[in-house]
Amino acid sequence: MEPSFISQALSLLLHVDQHLFDLVQAYGAWLYLILFVVVFCETGLVVTPFLPGDSLLFAAGTLAGAGYMSYPGVMGTLLAAAVLGDAVNFEIGRKTGPSIFNRDTRWLNKQHLLKAHAFYERHGGKAIILARFIPIVRTFAPFVAGIALMHPVRFLNFNIIGAVCWVLGLVSAGYFLGNIPVIKENFSLVVYGIIVVSVAPVAIELLRARFGSKKA
Repeated sequence: MEPSFISQALSLLLHVDQHLFDLVQAYGAWLYLILFVVVFCETGLVVTPFLPGDSLLFAAGTLAGAGYMSYPGVMGTLLAAAVLGDAVNFEIGRKTGPSIFNRDTRWLNKQHLLKAHAFYERHGGKAIILARFIPIVRTFAPFVAGIALMHPVRFLNFNIIGAVCWVLGLVSAGYFLGNIPVIKENFSLVVYGIIVVSVAPVAIELLRARFGSKKA
């Protein structure tokens, strides 16, 4: 397989949110499956926190608002992917257990895991809902909840509430706002803005921890 093809495929995967208009014309209804796979992997596999999440949901809502996709279809697809992804991640955490903290692996960033664990310890069950809006932490929070042996039914409740808030909020924002001329003409900037806003809570938390440790 040629390196150029691999690099193009990787670029498409990492920036699928920026290529949705091209993908919907090329693959039509298959785009629903692509959306499902990306969101499922971003929320369900601790080794893929780098996949787009917030910006992808906004872009998918924009496509629905422009008539390229079905709004209920996008909502149902992404809700299913988000709930199932977290459920799988939770079960992996339960099966893996605390021993994961004691070994190194090239596929798992332990610092990300420890940060998610601290976030979970600070906020408890509601961390599953809050984490939906924080990249990277979103991927690791259900995994940590599984390791902490949260009751499955309790986790499922937080999982569904968080998924509904996350998907409904961002897809609807894209649906109602994404096709406004000024936003549509600067779509790439809007996508980057969503990423910045999503990352902001993590950056603020890191700054607080850093300056807090200096004061201590």
